[in-house]
Amino acid sequence: MRYVMVLDNIAKDITRDGVADLGEGYEKTDDISTADAVLVRASDIHGLDLGASVRCVARSGAGVNNIPLEECAERGIVVFNSPGGNSNAVKELVVGMMLANSRNVLGSIDWVRANARNPDIVRAAERTKKAFVGHEVAGRKVGVVGLGAVGSKVANALIHLDMDVYGYDPYLSVEHAWQLSRNVKRVDSLEELCHGADYVTLHVPSKEDTVYMMDAPQLKLMNPGGMLINYARADVIDEDDVADALESGQLGTFVCDFATPKTVRMPHAIITPHMGACTNEAEENCARMAVSEMRDYLELGTIRNSVNYPDCDMGPIRGGGRFAALHANVPNMIGQISAVIAASSVNIERMRNEAQGKNAYTLVETDAPLDRETYDRLRAIEGIYRVRVITPAITSHRE
Repeated sequence: MRYVMVLDNIAKDITRDGVADLGEGYEKTDDISTADAVLVRASDIHGLDLGASVRCVARSGAGVNNIPLEECAERGIVVFNSPGGNSNAVKELVVGMMLANSRNVLGSIDWVRANARNPDIVRAAERTKKAFVGHEVAGRKVGVVGLGAVGSKVANALIHLDMDVYGYDPYLSVEHAWQLSRNVKRVDSLEELCHGADYVTLHVPSKEDTVYMMDAPQLKLMNPGGMLINYARADVIDEDDVADALESGQLGTFVCDFATPKTVRMPHAIITPHMGACTNEAEENCARMAVSEMRDYLELGTIRNSVNYPDCDMGPIRGGGRFAALHANVPNMIGQISAVIAASSVNIERMRNEAQGKNAYTLVETDAPLDRETYDRLRAIEGIYRVRVITPAITSHRE
């Protein structure tokens, strides 16, 4: 039996007794010291003692700022997220906010509410409506920064609105490139994307090369009175530069999903309370994805969508035994692992090694199970963080 600790109320409609339904061989636990896996959405687990039994953490959602990634990696704990599970929800909201704010819909609604007691509101509305004249988006240039799960969907939707769509993503994956409309014009620099843009919408993670990527030089390249939309991460914009651009009129509207002490005081800013992915469908999609990733890892050693270890998939178990080694990405690790197995007289039938930055993952299938002494020798290799025996859910083995 494997035990899962659920730290948030995740997607009720796919849960059973409060735990996401992983199927036979899994039970919920409230004791972290007995948990094989942790399922989390919003809870901050920095400082939480995950215990020696925890093999993985699965985040129901894309962001992982609430998880200590490096600490987990060095303890051989794989951290998963759910990229793309909420992409349609974010796409719909971004497109909707773009359209609504191009027509000053919110301002017009506020006027109606403020004049609700006016007995002559019909004629007053006819006289006032010209104050809310906006513009159509068709034919206007829009720059989409980041063409991943969300950005590619946004770009494709804007194509269908007859906009002139430009995309910038130096790390565009093959998968998302195939999904992207051929009418999206890809550019090689953020400057080219911003030049003459009426709209810029951001869809990138928070990384060293994206923090404060939208600042004064980029904003000055946009058409005066343009709209900036940030439903990515709070720190991918320079808040002071955005505030200055709004004050000067260089930027006409700022739409943002991050209420901070600075954004909420900006003029001509429409701020939502981090609700981009808050739909029932998105929460269910992310929960299902997190559960699937967790189960595949525990039962097969398969890694998909990890943020601290590389992807690795060897398919179903075919040999007599399978184990996973989570280790530092250093020379001769494969040689040392192979030498220990050779000394046990067990034959390696399949082996796969993948590396990601400082960390690496080796999945090995043998013609017979290894004995405890061999596993102890594997764990003694310098740079090995953890060795996991891969077993089916019902006959879980405590590694």
